[in-house]
Amino acid sequence: MASLLPPSSLLSSSSSSSPSHSSRLPLLSSTARTYLALNRHRKLLRRRRYPICAAALDEFPVLGPPPSSEEMGGEVVASLKLKLLSAVSGLNRGLAASEEDLRIAEAAARELEAVGGVVDLTKDLDKLQGRWRLIYSSAFSSRTLGGSRPGPPTGRLIPITLGQVFQRIDILSKDFDNIVELQLGTPWPLPPIEATATLAHKFELVGTSNIKIKFEKTTVKPTGSFSQLPPFEVPRLPDALRPPSNTGSGEFEVTYLDADTRITRGDRGELRVFVVS
Repeated sequence: MASLLPPSSLLSSSSSSSPSHSSRLPLLSSTARTYLALNRHRKLLRRRRYPICAAALDEFPVLGPPPSSEEMGGEVVASLKLKLLSAVSGLNRGLAASEEDLRIAEAAARELEAVGGVVDLTKDLDKLQGRWRLIYSSAFSSRTLGGSRPGPPTGRLIPITLGQVFQRIDILSKDFDNIVELQLGTPWPLPPIEATATLAHKFELVGTSNIKIKFEKTTVKPTGSFSQLPPFEVPRLPDALRPPSNTGSGEFEVTYLDADTRITRGDRGELRVFVVS
């Protein structure tokens, strides 16, 4: 058996040539360096006709080069995004959220925010462009359409049903529109009134991740059975009659942003999650 094993000089000569090779690859992980070293030993053993030793090396469970940090990061982000979407699914945008639901959604959002890092809209403002669908708002758990701000209540006793909620953002014109689909109950036998309300704003960037919006007008377009009716603008209350809490402006921070998911936190602590529509 001694004649079948490689002389010690074989391994020493192989190892003596490795420093110059490894010096050219200083960033390789230990797994990748092991992979390359064992492959070199296999070739040497086969070339010098030590098939048993080469076969023994073949039994090593050598893995391929490990995934890059970008690949690993992408997998982590995808997993945390799925976790967040799972946490808020079935909550009717937050209208049906319990205290436990709020806690779980908050924790999932913070995990994704931590992995995503700091948002810099001075560089990534173009990612805001487009139409976004609201899938969760912690403010809706107050059971009002205004969230933590004044707004009409929802529920079985009040004939207002909230449909889809969107944000339409144009980074060139600085338009920032909140679009809300509503259904208003009517006395029998009249059909319910369906409408889409568009709350038009202008926005500006504050710092690197904060957005300030300024209200301009509300336009309502009847849909469904009344879709033939033209849109109309809702008169705006004079500033003197407007409650102090309704200033017509607001500010929020974008805490996570990529090509299809956005997390924001409002100036009253509201957590909101959007996906590209």
